Amino acid sequence: ARRQLSIACSVCCIFMVGEVIGGYLAHSLAIMTDAAHLLTDVGSMAVSLFSLWVSTRPPTATMTFGWHRSETLGALASVLSIWVVTAVLLYLAAARILSADYEIEARTMLATSACAVGANLVMAYVLHQGHGHGVGGYEQLEGGCLPGRAPLPGSTSVRAAFVHVVGDLLQSVGVLLAATIIYFKPQCKIADPISTLFFSVFVLGSTVTILRDVFRVLMEGAPRGMAVTAVTEELLAVSGVRAIHDLHVWALTPSHPLVSVHVAVDATADPEMVLRDTTGRLQQKFGFAACTVQVERYLEVAEGCPHGHSPLA
Repeated sequence: ARRQLSIACSVCCIFMVGEVIGGYLAHSLAIMTDAAHLLTDVGSMAVSLFSLWVSTRPPTATMTFGWHRSETLGALASVLSIWVVTAVLLYLAAARILSADYEIEARTMLATSACAVGANLVMAYVLHQGHGHGVGGYEQLEGGCLPGRAPLPGSTSVRAAFVHVVGDLLQSVGVLLAATIIYFKPQCKIADPISTLFFSVFVLGSTVTILRDVFRVLMEGAPRGMAVTAVTEELLAVSGVRAIHDLHVWALTPSHPLVSVHVAVDATADPEMVLRDTTGRLQQKFGFAACTVQVERYLEVAEGCPHGHSPLA
């Protein structure tokens, strides 16, 4: 995963600079917007690479969970920078539409946008190689569940980067279409700022999912797509479990969900068997990176739970 991300990030970064230069020479805001979208890809891939590196650092007395959440902070910084760049491009596009005082170097715009399509095809091919040949595995955290089925470290990042690049490819094709129109019909130069407005909305829209995930992580919310009710039902299905309480589901990063729970068992149940069965179910069905399960006697919980929660029947 790291190799694919490194190659794609390098290609993306080099061509992003090339697009900025080409957009400046062509006086094209549409190409600048495409470069801004490439900036989102560079940012997301750089954050993924950094998180892969920093996550290998062991936990410390201060950072007891390790450094996984640095990925979330990096993603937030990347999104904020994208918003600033896109806001500037939106302002310039609106000013061009209102004034109509600008010229487009159609030949340069056409050449740059054609190269953009080629660069995105190369990045898609590189990332598809890593995306298509992943195998099952499980990245175990300190105190986590037993190894089982889950993506290899970094494979989720490769898939996400592949989806981003496909979106970039579609945008580059759109810019190429606008460049072709302007090249053959220079009087239709308004296609440049109009496509800039359209693709700016597309760029901003691509950050919504990232922001939603960042918000969930920072607010200790349940990971996207994981139903707490389903976790509850799975726990209550364990033999010997009568009730649960203090169930908490959260995530260090979107790909590192965690859970902690107290389970109340029958007096005749074997606590060790319940613990193994519970952690095994949580890991196999939900892919939790760390499970903390406290086993208690049912009567003890029912009569006086120190947290004031009624047992779940």
